[in-house]
Amino acid sequence: MSKNVTDLRGKAGNGYLPLLAGFLLLAASAYIGWNFVFSFSPEVNAYSTPIDRLNIHWAGAGVSAALFVASMLSFSGLYTLSPNESVVLTLFSDYAGTDDVPGLRWTNPFYGSSKLSLKLHNQQIDSIKVNDAAGNPIEIGAIVTWHVKDSAKAALTVDNYAQFVKVQIESALRTVASKYSYDNWSDRDHDGEDAPKGDDAARPSLRDSGEQVAVELAADVRRRVARAGVEIEDARITHLAYAPEIAQAMLRRQQAAAVLAARTLLLKGSVGLVKEVIDDLKKKNIEIDAERQAAMISNLLVVMVSDKEASPVTNVGSLYT
Repeated sequence: MSKNVTDLRGKAGNGYLPLLAGFLLLAASAYIGWNFVFSFSPEVNAYSTPIDRLNIHWAGAGVSAALFVASMLSFSGLYTLSPNESVVLTLFSDYAGTDDVPGLRWTNPFYGSSKLSLKLHNQQIDSIKVNDAAGNPIEIGAIVTWHVKDSAKAALTVDNYAQFVKVQIESALRTVASKYSYDNWSDRDHDGEDAPKGDDAARPSLRDSGEQVAVELAADVRRRVARAGVEIEDARITHLAYAPEIAQAMLRRQQAAAVLAARTLLLKGSVGLVKEVIDDLKKKNIEIDAERQAAMISNLLVVMVSDKEASPVTNVGSLYT
């Protein structure tokens, strides 16, 4: 089990003063080394004995080396941060804090540092094959917008937070897609009337409830990546299609359903029009016997329902002549 860490303010400050101090220490080291180690200073050459001059050389070398090391330590503690960047500080692999103030910064030169970007990232899952709730193979893709919220968790809890987020998005997408069917097919009885609508008829689908699916996807991914200090901003389905092996069959099914729906609507409208014609004839006291009324209804339905142009036949006699 990984250690539970979270962002704490690291011990860091403005880096301009340490930068200036580093240059001054470096200059002092060069001055002392030039004048006292290499004996170019008149004060050093004034000593008559070689032992005295040797002592001055060693003392100058020690001071020059110490100042040089101090300048290097001053420089090594410097780092820069851009807006929406942070750095995780560690001391001998132990978490020491987080700094997210932009600009030239300075901290303990013995600290290790790891920079992270706090900017928004778009993670796109082009297309993966999953089975929907009905068991049909489908292809689905998504894009998720996220950013690092807790730098310490992102850097120290998981090995590679960007790869971790990608894997969790794919896993969540598979889980959410398997809960929904690609589409809802309304079953109809033999009379052409809509079947009673129950829970199945009101159940959302991937095609018709994209917003709901996106919200659930974002919530699932958010729960999965919280341990890595990542915040999910938005999730959207970018690709949705049947797998190639069943795409043609499902296309024919959709076409058949569309034709059936159109025929049903046309039939219902035609029956209503025929009823209005019969009622209008009765209001105008035009009496038609049952046989002729049945024939007229049949002809009217053929004219209105047929997808080809009808050729009406005028009957001037009785039905039996």
